[in-house]
Amino acid sequence: MPLEAPLQNFWVCCSVEKPLASKHYTAKVDYEKCKRCGFCTAVNICHSPATCVGCLSCYWACPYEARALAEASLNEKSYVTISVEGKPLRVPHNITVARALELIGFRFGPPGSKRPSLSCGTGGCWACSIVIDGALERACITPVRSGMRIELGVEKHTPLRIVHGPEPHTVGGKGTPWWEVDYVNYVEAAIWVAGCNLRCPQCQNYHVTYDNSTAPMTPEEAAKLAMYCHKRYSTRGVAISGGEPTINRRWLVEFFRAVSKRVSPRVRRHLDSNGSVLAPDYIDELVEAGCNNIGVEPKCVRVETYMKITGVAERGLAEEYLRTAWKAIEYINAYHRDRVYLGIGLVYNRELVTLEEIAEAGDRIASIDPHIQVTVLDYFPTFRRRLLKRPTVSEMLEVKRVLEERGLKTVIVQTEHGHVGPGERRLGYFF
Repeated sequence: MPLEAPLQNFWVCCSVEKPLASKHYTAKVDYEKCKRCGFCTAVNICHSPATCVGCLSCYWACPYEARALAEASLNEKSYVTISVEGKPLRVPHNITVARALELIGFRFGPPGSKRPSLSCGTGGCWACSIVIDGALERACITPVRSGMRIELGVEKHTPLRIVHGPEPHTVGGKGTPWWEVDYVNYVEAAIWVAGCNLRCPQCQNYHVTYDNSTAPMTPEEAAKLAMYCHKRYSTRGVAISGGEPTINRRWLVEFFRAVSKRVSPRVRRHLDSNGSVLAPDYIDELVEAGCNNIGVEPKCVRVETYMKITGVAERGLAEEYLRTAWKAIEYINAYHRDRVYLGIGLVYNRELVTLEEIAEAGDRIASIDPHIQVTVLDYFPTFRRRLLKRPTVSEMLEVKRVLEERGLKTVIVQTEHGHVGPGERRLGYFF
């Protein structure tokens, strides 16, 4: 973006002669809540341990919520000189690069856009990356320092992202065709990517979601590893989950391109997503890149429930995310059903979702296509909702019955002992 206007704004708002009046927050350890679990020293680490710069990554990541926020005025800070696109600028000290760029008028894109975006805010997805001193670095958790050289054009740099895996998987995800799963043979070679735009208190994979310490990979590197796993275990598909894969768009599209050029057309290339940023043009781009299997998880149908499940506190944003996910399902079914196997993910725990809402979700899916595969996850206690009680097998069978009574033909429910598929087919190992 042109920098002249932002630079003018900067000198009006941020010069030493006219200090900032805006606030920002810093985090400190609440030792009464801290369990010394090591998550903040091994998984989600601080990139400015001497002085908090207000990135708040630790605040969102701590499983025991052992972080307290303190409000501070930016005009209490000293200033350092950095270079942005070759122009020297003075910015407050002890803030992140992202905050400094916002102060000079740079606007990050929304999650899922092609521009740098503050998608996860915890350092895992690398979607906020800009060029610092010649190399890609995360703007959201990197502190400014005197003499730092920043370039905003990232197109010539290969995108990066933190990746876990690959591992062979016997179950797959919400989009894995149910008839391929037998709990014996490996069905997919899966990777999981860090970072998510949601803040689910019961995040079922939080050790991946909030990882900001693992060395990142390029799409090509991740694809090569996934291909090795795929060939080693003779899987029918290659899958990517998270975290949330879609919030780093450049990386994800290039990953599917890299996988697609290495496999036969028969191999499934599976995206497992919450669907919150899957706009039609993004879906089209993924399909053209070779993605032929998409699982979308709107989770529920009511925005109040969505806010409770996802931790998204701003109602307008929650409405946008939920609406986008359901529209993604409708769009894929309407325009890509001949090229993409579609699966839908719902969730159930009696403390979060009612059976009445499950029925509403069933009605909505039936109105789109009653034959779409639907998988219901039994949310278990983990992360910050450790007091949840995992649904019993009987409860999940009742969820299945409710959905099938709404006319759905392909319902799978996850239970603590395995999956139960369409009709009475047992996909697990306990019946």
